[in-house]
Amino acid sequence: MELPHAALALIVAAAATLSVAVAYDPLDPNGNITIKWDVLSWTPDGYVVTVTINNFQTYRQIMAPGWTVGWTWAKREVIWSMVGAQATEQGDCSKFKANLPHSCKRTPAVVDLLPGVPYNQQIANCCRGGVVSAYGQDPSGAVSSFQVSVGQAGTTNRTVKVPKNFTLLGPGPGYTCGPAKVVPSTVFLTADHRRKTQALMTWNVTCTYSQHLASKYPTCCVSFSSFYNDTIVPCAKCACGCEHKTCARSEPDSKRLMSASGKSSAHAVTAVRGHVNRQSAAPLLQCTTHMCPVRVHWHVKLNYHDYWRAKVTVTNFNYRTNYTGWTLVAQHPNLDNITEVFSFDYKPVVSYGSINDTALFYGMKFFNDQLMEAGPYGNVQSEVLMRKDASTFTFRQGWAFPRKIYFNGDECRMPPPDSYPYLPNSAPASLVSSASVVVAFLVLLMA
Repeated sequence: MELPHAALALIVAAAATLSVAVAYDPLDPNGNITIKWDVLSWTPDGYVVTVTINNFQTYRQIMAPGWTVGWTWAKREVIWSMVGAQATEQGDCSKFKANLPHSCKRTPAVVDLLPGVPYNQQIANCCRGGVVSAYGQDPSGAVSSFQVSVGQAGTTNRTVKVPKNFTLLGPGPGYTCGPAKVVPSTVFLTADHRRKTQALMTWNVTCTYSQHLASKYPTCCVSFSSFYNDTIVPCAKCACGCEHKTCARSEPDSKRLMSASGKSSAHAVTAVRGHVNRQSAAPLLQCTTHMCPVRVHWHVKLNYHDYWRAKVTVTNFNYRTNYTGWTLVAQHPNLDNITEVFSFDYKPVVSYGSINDTALFYGMKFFNDQLMEAGPYGNVQSEVLMRKDASTFTFRQGWAFPRKIYFNGDECRMPPPDSYPYLPNSAPASLVSSASVVVAFLVLLMA
């Protein structure tokens, strides 16, 4: 049986929509990483360009071991020198007799330098080991830059051929980069703000993230509990996949496994970067039923007359990873009325006009901005006090629990809705606000 043309067209359109939407985040619809190339000067056989990586994602950062940017040269260009970054491979430079280029690879892969390199190898916004903050968390840290001297290239706007096939690891897969687009030249303001200068040529590359490309399974899960029900709703079984995962049942067991892993993979250390090789950084998880690196627990803690309080705990089950500069995003209709957040920093995420139902939480600098590896210190927690909206507030039908949770930009696996702690038909005494209990007690004393 043949499909009608209209139905076939509808299916094709739907497939195209899905393929585009795979990198679309409804809570951060404009989030992307833009790589900007500004040609600052011409050289006898090429040009000097400053490359700037701008992270415009509200709550997704690039963690250690940092970003890797790659591309394919349009012709036979070489990299004579770099400041603020380095190519991971020099390639075949045998045809050069005197001065050897920094890299002759037609498809170079470039990484950031580590902190503490000599000043003559640095430029502004470089040398943080490839770590880039989320824009919503720290705009000043959401940028990274390096400078490249390109040879065997064009020496005018008309003869320069922009690179192609851009790639971005941040630090793992998940990013898809579009083609370079020549845009109006960037205008720079001098330090005294009295003069403007302009790049000789500028092109942009836009990269978007898809969680489906990054990982087959989620990387975090959510569990629930409440003061009005004894039920604790755990993360779903194998929420993050149980296939081919190594786990340790205790901290001593994890140390033994990591020691054995280190002896069997001496190649794990990458001398170029001083970091552990990406392939050797596979998670070593604490053995759990959910097998997730991170669990977020939302506990409905207290009920007052005009307010209610929830406790949020983030637990790390990965023995190999510290989450520095972590972010947590929650979506709930009452997050538009936050009164106080006790141990996290907080910013509202307003993606659509006046709809303010999403909150970005992250650690306080030098206090709890680092989620330590699995173990006794591998958790961070805070409480959130929210003012009730009389027209919407209820404890019934799981209303008090979040609709979505994201950790480090990845959406977490939620429990099935029918498992949420339910409100008993006859509300227990604990649902009465503490203030009301005190008042009732005083009335009894006075009677």
